Amino acid sequence: MANASAAPAANVNASAGDWIAVAAGALGALMATLDISITNAALPQIQGQIGATGTEGTWISTAYLMSEIVMIPLAAWLTRVFGLRNFLIGNAVLFTLFSVLCGLSQSLPQMIIGRLGQGFTGGAMIPTAQVLVATRLPPHQMPIGMTMFGLIVLLGPLLGPVLGGWLTENLDWRWCFFVNLGPCAVLLMLLNLGLPKVRAHWPAFFKADWLGIVGLTLGLSALTVVLEEGHRERWFESTLIIELSLLAVAGAIMLLFAQKLAREPIVRLRLLLNPAFASVIVIVFVIGAGLYGVAYLLPQFLALVPGYNAQQSGAVMLMSGLPAFLMMPFLPRLVGRVDPRLMVATGLACLTISCVFASSLTAASVGHDFTRSQLLLGLGQIMAMMPLNQASMGSVPREQVGDAAGLYNMARNLGGSVGLALMGTFIEQRNALHDDRLREAVTANSQVGQTYLTDIAQGFFAQHGDGAYAGQQALAQFANQIAQQALVLTYSETFHVLSLLLLLCIPLALLLKKPTPGTPTAGH
Repeated sequence: MANASAAPAANVNASAGDWIAVAAGALGALMATLDISITNAALPQIQGQIGATGTEGTWISTAYLMSEIVMIPLAAWLTRVFGLRNFLIGNAVLFTLFSVLCGLSQSLPQMIIGRLGQGFTGGAMIPTAQVLVATRLPPHQMPIGMTMFGLIVLLGPLLGPVLGGWLTENLDWRWCFFVNLGPCAVLLMLLNLGLPKVRAHWPAFFKADWLGIVGLTLGLSALTVVLEEGHRERWFESTLIIELSLLAVAGAIMLLFAQKLAREPIVRLRLLLNPAFASVIVIVFVIGAGLYGVAYLLPQFLALVPGYNAQQSGAVMLMSGLPAFLMMPFLPRLVGRVDPRLMVATGLACLTISCVFASSLTAASVGHDFTRSQLLLGLGQIMAMMPLNQASMGSVPREQVGDAAGLYNMARNLGGSVGLALMGTFIEQRNALHDDRLREAVTANSQVGQTYLTDIAQGFFAQHGDGAYAGQQALAQFANQIAQQALVLTYSETFHVLSLLLLLCIPLALLLKKPTPGTPTAGH
């Protein structure tokens, strides 16, 4: 980014001010990633108090994701306009105000406005954190900064449901938003200390690629809504989804035209012509789909089968963060010394095996049955994402690291949205198929099924002595067991599909750029 101070020389350590700036970026990224999922556990209470139905309540999450994904690629341009310090301070203040608005909301429109503002201002903090590492740290200390950034991106979404569940159970759902006030105050102090004062560059605002900006905003926001709401709206059976899909296509066309017409396109899609950078984008897109997919599948399974609440499910998912903490002292050395292609391939292999283990589900599976798969998931994520963070910065010139960071983070989020959309449709179709097949197998002609049903009915009859009522109870329990088995089969298949997608990405790791010894890894 133009206003970020130049990185120190390769043989000079970063100053205290540089580390303060990196810490500020990491804190901002933590707040932004945490707020993606912190409301998940509190949604029923929020919907009840603001008068929203279940379908309307999904917009509490969709609004955040929609505005965040629009801001991520715009952050590099806005930094050039306002200056890095001014831009981040402004976003921190607005993020605080929008958090307060969410916490004070009495209606769904108020909540959606607050979440849109949170997503837009929070989305700016994710790529700028990555850029601060790439521009404020010398090459030999960059692995430490990238480790900080990677841990934040990993732990934010994991801590969100756990923290949100605890605040909702012990205080009030409004504290899911008020909890941002303290970190925001610390963030503002760090930004004031760690970043130099700069002047805004208003000519860059008026001479901007406005065709690309409008196309990007329309296209990404419409696409996000289509992906988030398409499953609930029955996809192209809905007029809304059709209209939004056309709007997304129109936005993409405008963005492509802007690549030819604008002197400085708002998004440098030409970076994707670089095989090393393009391979990073494809891998992180698939990893985003896989990680968002697991983050969706596991809590759903634990809630519907063993009956876990959000806090219990969050505790199971937190196990995937354990490898990151245990490896924290060694990660910077690994990232700096081990071939990134080997690390990414190993990480993808761990993620693949994790999904294979998670696919061995039964109706009796509970939280501790996921220990092995969750630990492998955390290990794979940290092994793959750390070098990918650095490779995304190291495969482009320094003046383009802001644009590269925007594309990188946008690809991860888009991968998650696309993955969840496809997964929702896959789960619905396969669950209906398995349910039908199981019911066909236990008709009145099935001797095993009838014997099992009789045994259940006898157990109920022994409790209350009413034969007719015992028969009804037996049928209800049998139907629930069939539905549960169909669900288990469906989730197992979904984990299998995720493992296959991750496996297919391993060869792409060979296309990553291998840093030349003694050469800075970011921007050269």
